[in-house]
Amino acid sequence: MNTPMNTPTNTQSAPSAAEFTERSEGSGGSPVRLGALVPLTRPGWVEAGRHLLAGLELAVSEVNDAGGIDGRPLELAVRDTAADPERAAAAVDELAASGVAAIAGEYHSVVARTAAARAHALGVPFLCSSAVLDALVDEPSEWVARVAPAQSQGWRAYADFLLAGGRHRIAVATQPSVYWASGTRILRDHLTPRGGSVVELDTNTLTPEALCDALVDHGATALLLLVGHPEPAMPIVRAVRDDSRLADLLIGAPAGQPEFTGWATTLGRDGAGIPFLRYLPEHLGPLGERVGKELHQHLGEAPSFVAFEGWDTVTVLAEVLRSHGTDREAIAESWPRVAVEGARGPIRFSRTPGINVWQWAWAPVQIVDRDPAEPDRFRILHAG
Repeated sequence: MNTPMNTPTNTQSAPSAAEFTERSEGSGGSPVRLGALVPLTRPGWVEAGRHLLAGLELAVSEVNDAGGIDGRPLELAVRDTAADPERAAAAVDELAASGVAAIAGEYHSVVARTAAARAHALGVPFLCSSAVLDALVDEPSEWVARVAPAQSQGWRAYADFLLAGGRHRIAVATQPSVYWASGTRILRDHLTPRGGSVVELDTNTLTPEALCDALVDHGATALLLLVGHPEPAMPIVRAVRDDSRLADLLIGAPAGQPEFTGWATTLGRDGAGIPFLRYLPEHLGPLGERVGKELHQHLGEAPSFVAFEGWDTVTVLAEVLRSHGTDREAIAESWPRVAVEGARGPIRFSRTPGINVWQWAWAPVQIVDRDPAEPDRFRILHAG
């Protein structure tokens, strides 16, 4: 099934964060404040942060249009993490001291891990929107929950997709990171018993051209980009596409780099045909369709799955606040009783083996790529 990614005909400018805050304060009563952690400046993935914030803001606006939290407006206190764990920890400290009821958001796994640990230590509920690292916290936490799937869930599905396509000799282009190391381990643990192999190629020591030579030497049938965006992911893609020796090599990006329009704008057809993970159902229901249209108008472009994750995060927290109040302990105690209709399906939290937070098990998983014949269109290759 193809999902179009068209430019919207509605050119109305998206409401700003200030306009959302003004609307909140005009709803009457003292605001219920939520902290929001979002990467909005580099080296953070700014495009992902913009989509995450759009989802958070849209849901806040809808909550307030429906009467807020028992007549009190919901308000976001947004903090830019810039993909910096220390900056995120400082933001959690500041938000906790300011009296927010809970903290939401974050996209980067390493940053979310630091934020979750700090929220746990301070006794502040944290609902993580997008970070997938399995070990979000080192010990079981009653304070932390997550709407994104665990990395192992999605990346095992990706490994099965590779095997089903006859791709057994897998090379991973890597950079030092807890997140990339975790992904490599998941892939190796899943592929090796099934006849696959994984070789690591360090992009800190290999130029894109030298990496191409290594791919030829290893006889790789697939290269997975476990590296940052846009550098060095985009130069690697260009080098591989330009190397006739690698014409049959599959380039993959399980972390989702091709999801955003900046990828297609910069790489064009070179960025198409690169399968990646995203967390949407094969078919959105009526609620998801409505939310998608609103997000499209707000963003001025087709919403990514990250925008849906933001909307689901605030929608869950709003229901918790209505049902259990704004006391932090009451919010944390409510995680196992959550039953909310999200934009991507019914959301409930449970304890999942190997996961130390309250986990939505599981958000829907797709493997998609951009159609080489029309890079602005997505092709669903597998839905789990």
